[in-house]
Amino acid sequence: MPVLAHSNYHAPFLLQNRHMMTIYPSLFRKVRPVNYDRVRIDTPDGDFLDLDFSRTGAENDSIVVILHGLEGNSTRKYVLGMVHIFNGKGIDTVSVNFRGCSGEPNRKLRFYHSGETGDLDTVISYLVSLQQYKVIHLVGFSLGGNVTLKYVGERGGSLLPAIRSAVAISVPCDLKGSTAELEKRHNMIYMQRFIRELGEKLRQKQAFFPEDIQLDGYEKIRTFRQFDDRYTGPMHGFRDALDYWEKSSSCNWLHQIRIPTLLINAKDDPFLGPGCFPYAVAAQHDFFFLETPLLGGHVGFVGFGEEYYWTERRALDFILSSRG
Repeated sequence: MPVLAHSNYHAPFLLQNRHMMTIYPSLFRKVRPVNYDRVRIDTPDGDFLDLDFSRTGAENDSIVVILHGLEGNSTRKYVLGMVHIFNGKGIDTVSVNFRGCSGEPNRKLRFYHSGETGDLDTVISYLVSLQQYKVIHLVGFSLGGNVTLKYVGERGGSLLPAIRSAVAISVPCDLKGSTAELEKRHNMIYMQRFIRELGEKLRQKQAFFPEDIQLDGYEKIRTFRQFDDRYTGPMHGFRDALDYWEKSSSCNWLHQIRIPTLLINAKDDPFLGPGCFPYAVAAQHDFFFLETPLLGGHVGFVGFGEEYYWTERRALDFILSSRG
């Protein structure tokens, strides 16, 4: 029964508040930069993805694919921490920048979203084509975690044998429920930031697609429902926000997972609704593990005075046990 009821994460006394836990790492965590080797690959629809490799220097047949969260990129501290801990064990990593997140607008009108697994499949195909990596593991944060879970669930038993395990952290696997949480007053600061950052990205793209992207009245958008109804849905082939959330929520595919997969969602995560804690699925599953620490916030799990945060050590332990 892969429900891990007793997590060993212990939050620092000064960070018992979920919002402090969520905000602290981005403001105060110190992480050494990574000397990435950037590789640009083409997508089947004529766009591109920028991949940032961090190689250990030795001939290596194992690699960890790291997927960032909404409006993140490969330089986020949570990504860098994960790169360092795996490199320290002699394992290569590749940090994927979703479309438009690498510092340069992507070519197509569409960009990325919570249910886009085709681009991850393109990355996996590229890694296989290198004929170096026989073992591939996946680590995803927040939106990237949803993509990770949906990908391994969609493919089920047809997943490439090289993909041995997956870890997903702070995942809104029920997008409708998570959106409802983010619309609450106590989450206003996060919602405002996301809407502002997404608006800036749309303004950049409008220069290339002036007929397709209309920003009149954008200042009135306050919620993801409004944003996804007007932009995410139509730009990516969905009817509206509800259609997008329903078809992109990874909780719909968890029962089909056939490799060791760990989901870590803190019970105090301010972004997550009740549907993001799929205890019933995990309780009846042989491969899907659910760990729900009492505290941790959203991509928080801070450890004062520690080089690596708890989620990094936890991901490493889980993946090492699944290397095969």
